[in-house]
Amino acid sequence: MKYRITHTTLYHYSQSVGLCQNEAKLQPRNFWRQHCHSSHFDIKPTPMDLRERVDFFGNRVVYFSTQQPHTQLIVTAISEVTIFPRQNNLDLFNQMTWEQVRNLLQGTPLQGQSQSQQIQTQLQNQDNNLEILDARQYLLDSPMITITPELAEYAASSFQPNRALVDVVHNLMGRIYKDFIYDPTFTTIATPLSEVLSFRRGVCQDFAHLAIACLRAYGIAARYISGYVETLPEPGKPRLVGADASHAWFSVYIPGMGWLDFDPTNNTVPLDQHITLAWGRDYADVTPLKGIAFGGGQHTLSVSVDVMRME
Repeated sequence: MKYRITHTTLYHYSQSVGLCQNEAKLQPRNFWRQHCHSSHFDIKPTPMDLRERVDFFGNRVVYFSTQQPHTQLIVTAISEVTIFPRQNNLDLFNQMTWEQVRNLLQGTPLQGQSQSQQIQTQLQNQDNNLEILDARQYLLDSPMITITPELAEYAASSFQPNRALVDVVHNLMGRIYKDFIYDPTFTTIATPLSEVLSFRRGVCQDFAHLAIACLRAYGIAARYISGYVETLPEPGKPRLVGADASHAWFSVYIPGMGWLDFDPTNNTVPLDQHITLAWGRDYADVTPLKGIAFGGGQHTLSVSVDVMRME
């Protein structure tokens, strides 16, 4: 499936800004289930300096600075990307229990099951050893996710003894979808997980953070994904341009098979309608657009996202 994504961010300032410096993570990644054909920025006023780099997590990052007085900044990222189809069949993934995966990530030898022994043998080669080392960084607390007893308690019923990790995560995702109300007015970027858990309300960012915290509380590696999801109009109604939005979900490390994505906001395993921008430990690692402005007074912000399927 091929898409064209147009993401426009508009800042309007009450007073003139003399200088602003920004960092954008708005270009889709390339990896096994996704290929970005092209991606470019249209920035007004035109920046004096613009450069691209790749960050620690492999995300594409563009830095730009505008050094002329302005009361409005418009940043538009336009990308074309293909998502490769994948079967929605969790039975295709190995059935290692969550305890076995936890022990593997902690460096404890696997015991008992013949399948586990086979997978452990596969993990002896250099590439998979590096994969395990990379996954271990997603076990730790991060800037916006701190493990607490309350989060572990909420997750406990999903972590039944000897349950396959894939089943644990699928159950946890379904519980978050059922227990929590999607409420874009309740939280901000700074709302702590304790409040999300207490009031059972939030948005996709909160639900992804919650799931990641629950998994890390039991020694399972999980990372945060930022991107987009295609939204389809109701039958008989026209598609609304710019009505889509940024989205967030999470991914879990499955030894011997890699990372598997889960979307708790929609209670689904992402297939060909989820477009990945960036991943990291939490939202702080993948913020789509951030920066500083000198001057400007008060400001307003509006974001428009259009995800268009290309036939």
